[in-house]
Amino acid sequence: MAKGTFLQQKGGYRNLVVYRISEIVYDITYYFANKYLSKHNRTIDQMIQAARSGKQNIAEGSEAATTSSETEIKLTNVAKASLEELLIDYEDYLRVRGMSLWNKEHPRYERLRRYCKSDAFMTGYRDLLTRLNEEEMCNMAITLINQATYMLKRLIEHQQKMFLENGGVREQMMRARIEYRKNNK
Repeated sequence: MAKGTFLQQKGGYRNLVVYRISEIVYDITYYFANKYLSKHNRTIDQMIQAARSGKQNIAEGSEAATTSSETEIKLTNVAKASLEELLIDYEDYLRVRGMSLWNKEHPRYERLRRYCKSDAFMTGYRDLLTRLNEEEMCNMAITLINQATYMLKRLIEHQQKMFLENGGVREQMMRARIEYRKNNK
């Protein structure tokens, strides 16, 4: 850290796998909602906004982390809550239409789960959108949302640990001020 500085610059959200996954969830949701939902259905806007909120709050929380651990943790939790809301929309879509929610017993579940973690998926998911039917797309989105919310839970745990170890910005400022005074007597 440079002399006279005490705030550690944060904001590397684009490097977070969870951000990339949430971005893909947004892309899939945008495509899905506009293809499979009626143009007059309020769920289109709700699903797209929940997906957007998931990704945007990861970014905003990461950027806010430089000056507020509290805001970082709160916004990361908002991202998780938004994705949980979106998860319910996808589950509802399958349930009310009598489609299958792929669980561990479903023959395609584990293969989809592994594929959604692969580099091939991360770079080529757009090509899938026109080839999947609505049940497949819902289950792919659900798989990704589950992965993202798991990662967000872990990220929140890490953020809390960092807060306990390093304190908030006020504590960091006070430590820097004390250190400055000590070194400049």
